[in-house]
This record gives sequence, structure tokens and C-alpha cells, in this order.
Amino acid sequence: MDKFLMLDIGAGTLDVLYYDAGSSLHYKAVVRSPALTVAEKARATNGNLVVKGVEMGGGPISNVLTERASQAHVIMSASAAATIHHDLERVRSRGIEVVEDDVAERLAAGSACTALTLGDLEMDRIEGIVHDFGVPFSFDAVGICAQDHGVPPRGVSHLDFRNAIFKSRLGESPFPHHLLFRNDEIPVHFNRLKSIARSAEKIPAREIYVMDSGMAAILGASLDALAKTKSKILVLDVATSHTVAATFDGGELAGFFEYHTEDITLERLEALMIDLANGEIDHARIIQEGGHGAYIRKAIGFNNLEIIVATGPKRKLVERSVFSVHPGAPFGDNMMTGTAGLLEAIRKRHGLEPMPAW
Repeated sequence: MDKFLMLDIGAGTLDVLYYDAGSSLHYKAVVRSPALTVAEKARATNGNLVVKGVEMGGGPISNVLTERASQAHVIMSASAAATIHHDLERVRSRGIEVVEDDVAERLAAGSACTALTLGDLEMDRIEGIVHDFGVPFSFDAVGICAQDHGVPPRGVSHLDFRNAIFKSRLGESPFPHHLLFRNDEIPVHFNRLKSIARSAEKIPAREIYVMDSGMAAILGASLDALAKTKSKILVLDVATSHTVAATFDGGELAGFFEYHTEDITLERLEALMIDLANGEIDHARIIQEGGHGAYIRKAIGFNNLEIIVATGPKRKLVERSVFSVHPGAPFGDNMMTGTAGLLEAIRKRHGLEPMPAW
């Protein structure tokens, strides 16, 4: 396997990494996320709207469609409506009509409504980016990461459910790359990742992989050149939407927590870092505070940490930390944290040679 395309689909940016193992050359780009560009397309339309496609990252597009539904008729396919909520009655409560996918396709082909397609992979954009790299749009492996809350059983919190899935898989193998899935082995409850994988089948590639962006980010952050020389480390990825922190002991994941970036203060983050390393962080309390949860396998002790590494587009949050925080750059670039983690997960999956420290 030589030619790799890695895509990290975030709330603010789409990070793209092309790597050629044969030549050790790589090319990269950071562009606006699909969540922003698709919402912009929706805002540019007028009148009644029929929305087809699949589940994608919500937020901006959900807000635009809810606002439009108060002014005009908005019809969504059941698959696309999962972008707003997996409970379709809650989608309907926003004044949006939900129909079967084939009905939405027929309506989109007509002229009574403006048509909009949802999806995390805007193929024309991706192909254009790769074309501008000056390399063929053909790959041995494509890896894509995005956050997927999962579709829990009725009555179960999606955050508790997602956390339980992570705990189960990490209990089998305490390494983030164990949460990398080939397109034919994605758990059914990860609907967004499955939607991404189906869309990615249009990309000419021998293999397609998907991964939760938080897990890809902490793996990528651990690849920082200085962090790789240490055993007991704490990594932070302060991204546009979510902040993820994790502790590693000799390459094994010891624990992690996930929080909404807009809701966390430096003081609270520092306290959580201490609790994480000391094995005292509480999943239920993180959920109560509005975060996404936590998981502890083992305590490594905050005073035993050899390095704290911070990556992510909003890592400026920790610039004034009372702790010594190293500005991480996995494979030489802070913004490539997720793509670097994806590439490393695929490398470990196939037992390939370590990637160079660019």
C-alpha cells in the first residue's frame, strides 16, 4: 500500500492529507468544512425546499433548515433528516415534513421545490483538491474521520451509548486504532460513519476506512515528535466543536474525556486534566456538565506525566495554562492531527513501516 488519502471532517474545517509511501511525499490542505458549505448552499436558496441525501454533521445546516421551515415548506428524506435528529418526530416538531427517501428523490427531480443534497463528502470539492495536489485521484486506502454520536436504543442516552461502545472496544484492545473500521465492518449504530463510508465508495480506492474524529485526534496528537520520545503523556485536541483529552502509558490509552469547546474554561480544563491522569474523572459528572463523557482504564498519576501536548485549531485556550504545555505538531502540522491519526491507525492495521517524522 503506497497511496493514501485522509480526510478529517470537522465542524469548522475539512483537513486533507495525501501521502505517498513510495516517495515519502505528502500534500495537505485545510478548507471550510462541509457543515459550513452545505449550510451556505441552503441559505442561498429561496422558497420551498426538498432535502435528500444522508446524515451529515449538523449544527449550521440544522439551524438553516429549521429557520426555513418557519417561512416555507421544507421536505426532508428520512435519511437526510437524521442530520437533525434520529427521532424523526422531533424533526417534524420543527415544522419539517419527513418522507421516504424515494419520495424525496422524485420531488427533487420536479420543479416545485428547490433541491438540496446533504452529505459529508462533497465529491467535486475533494476531487478538485486532490487534482490541485497534482496527483491522480486513485488510492490504495482512503481514511475518513468524523464525530458520530451513534443511534442508541430507545430510552438510552446517545452519549452514554457511544461511551459504552468505546469502553467495550478499548477493553478488548487499549489502543485508539482499535476504533478504526473498514467500510464493511462499521457497527450498525454508527449511522453517520456508515453514511460517509457509502458515499466514499465513489472514490477509486482499494480500501475505505472510517474512524471517530476524537479517537483519530488523540492518536494523531500522540505522534508529535517530542511526545513520541516519552512514555506517560497527556494529549489535548482543542477543536472547533469538541475538546478531547487522553492519557497514554507506553502507547496504551489509559483514559480520556470529551467536552464541548465553547463550554470549557481553562480552569475547568486544567482540573479535568489532573482528574484524568489521577484516574478520578467521572463520566456521569461530565455528562451532567454538558460534556460528552469520560473513560478511565488506569491512573498514571498527574505528577508522573512526562509531557502535555496540545493540538487543534483552538489550542490557544491553553496558552496561559499553569502547566507546561507543548504545542504539538504531528507529522509537522497542528492542523493534521486527525489525518495523522487516521494514517497511523491504518498503518497499524496493516503492520506497515512507521511513517516518517515530517
